[in-house]
Amino acid sequence: METLNGLRREARMTRVGSRVLVALPLVLLCGCGDSTGPGSTQTFEWSGQVDPGDVIEIRGINGSIQAVPASGSTTRIVATKRGENDDPATVRIDVVEHDGGATVCAVYPDVPGQPENECLPGGQGNLSSRDNDVSVTFNVEVPDFAELVAVTVNGNVTAQGMSEDVFGTTVNGNVDVTTAGIAVGTTVNGNIDVSIGQSDWDRNLSFVTVNGNVTVRIPSSTNAEVSGVTVNGSVSTDFPLTINNERTRMTGVLGSGGRLLALTTVNGSVALRER
Repeated sequence: METLNGLRREARMTRVGSRVLVALPLVLLCGCGDSTGPGSTQTFEWSGQVDPGDVIEIRGINGSIQAVPASGSTTRIVATKRGENDDPATVRIDVVEHDGGATVCAVYPDVPGQPENECLPGGQGNLSSRDNDVSVTFNVEVPDFAELVAVTVNGNVTAQGMSEDVFGTTVNGNVDVTTAGIAVGTTVNGNIDVSIGQSDWDRNLSFVTVNGNVTVRIPSSTNAEVSGVTVNGSVSTDFPLTINNERTRMTGVLGSGGRLLALTTVNGSVALRER
């Protein structure tokens, strides 16, 4: 997950102290078990407040992350745990508050001989799920003033109708994002389909997969340098960019230029579309 280490707010998040929430004013924690033991399903619910500009950070391993806009200023998270051979109760959901927002993790049992699993902001700590088949699906309601960082390994990252920045990473799954802000998307085995509403950025934006297509939609007024590359596939664009004869690479400058917009895959197609 090193691709997220440069996120502009994660640096601030890792500099501040944090603690696992037990009970706080305006915060609701609920571990709601429907049943126990292998083959069962359990749910965990949390709701609380974050400040404008804060980050809601979700970190899973097995399971998808699905985000939608909140109806007000309250963040709500429902984590659904399912296990076939392992008990969902063996996986706990940790909620960590800090000055940069809130971090929520699926924490699996420790692996002998490996560092202790720990939920910390900004991608710190350690999370491993070796030999545990429990999946955790996160459903997240994000207020319109908060950013979202969504990280999993086996599952999709979906965030539709967001107002602020979204940073989505998985390994085996798709990244599907629509936001009025900016976004970053990374996977290995899956497609990336992202629509961003901001036309000028304060950082480079990258959308990378290995086995899958990359489609990015941007405003017509975007100012950026563009690089689009595939090995086994083709590139296409709605913008006046240069495409090589093999149709595997496109480059160019949009508007007055600016930060880099990079779209990259190995086995798949690359498309840059007007939003």
